[in-house]
Amino acid sequence: MRLAAGGALHAVLLGALILSGSVSCTPKAPPLRGSVAPLTLRLPRDELAQGHRKVVFTWHYTDPDFDLRGDGAARISAPDSVRLDFFLPNGLGGRAVVIGNNLRAPGMAMMKGLVPPPPLLWGALGGLHLGALRDTVLRVDADTLRADIGTDPRWRAVWVTGRLRSLELIEGGRIEQRVTRAATDTVHFSDLRARRTLELIITRTESVEGFDESIWR
Repeated sequence: MRLAAGGALHAVLLGALILSGSVSCTPKAPPLRGSVAPLTLRLPRDELAQGHRKVVFTWHYTDPDFDLRGDGAARISAPDSVRLDFFLPNGLGGRAVVIGNNLRAPGMAMMKGLVPPPPLLWGALGGLHLGALRDTVLRVDADTLRADIGTDPRWRAVWVTGRLRSLELIEGGRIEQRVTRAATDTVHFSDLRARRTLELIITRTESVEGFDESIWR
């Protein structure tokens, strides 16, 4: 039985957390495609543009039991802070704060079942926040750069014409989680093991002077 968008947010997020522990078959990661990159080529430094931005979006969450959609907003303070608010048509909602690679959900820990893990969330916003990892492999194919970063687990990042388009978490040779960024301001997150997805469609982005410090608490 699927719960429609008007259902209770806390029930949906509780279901997401339960599903995150379930076991399912995840796809095997294919070999990294492209030609070996020249030694002079380095991993792009994908940092968010300095300043403060408000991003307004619609969102759609699904898993095997729930289907939920609504409106939302991200308040971004570059380079490493973002607050996300998710709203339902019936007035319910929740929020999450990410600072660096630390995710907090003040007053509603179940929001962590909806928001992608911090490295993938930053990837969704166009940034690469993976920390210090060794064993990076780079390959190029025309205007596309692909990189495997780390060992096991490892991250696979893809840039097209210098723009980060996807980031995957690979563990045991299998793709566990993925975020993709389309050129049409659509972001798609998939937790392949838990079979849950979150799609964001960005409708407006605006620069602002700053945010009150209280939003990070």
